[in-house]
Amino acid sequence: MRTCAGTFVSRVTTRKRLPLDYSVASLRLVDFLVDGLRRDGVDEARVSGALLGLGAYVGEVLVRRADAQWVDFDAAQQAYFGQPVGVRMPDGRVWNPLGKVRNCFTAGSSQESLRTFYLTLHGRGRRTAA
Repeated sequence: MRTCAGTFVSRVTTRKRLPLDYSVASLRLVDFLVDGLRRDGVDEARVSGALLGLGAYVGEVLVRRADAQWVDFDAAQQAYFGQPVGVRMPDGRVWNPLGKVRNCFTAGSSQESLRTFYLTLHGRGRRTAA
């Protein structure tokens, strides 16, 4: 997923010059991007690649800023989360950033903000440097 996030960021920042720098503050921009995708009433299947890239980016922010690590979900977790991968926090909790981005797309960031998700996330570690 780290490669997926990196490829997505390279593609999006080159073309649009968006400041996706893996900071917590950049998650507000991700909220804005997801809202932009849903604004035109586009079907989720049509933007699934962008949603995957954004989900990988959100997960990578957790990895870089909250001491999380990417993990493959076991069968029960895959059934519960509907995704093959997620992140494990330092306290052992697992979270589903790919699904969180899809929820944000479905409900809108006013209901499912990705920045708020990070700020209220249980089990995160604290890193001071980028």
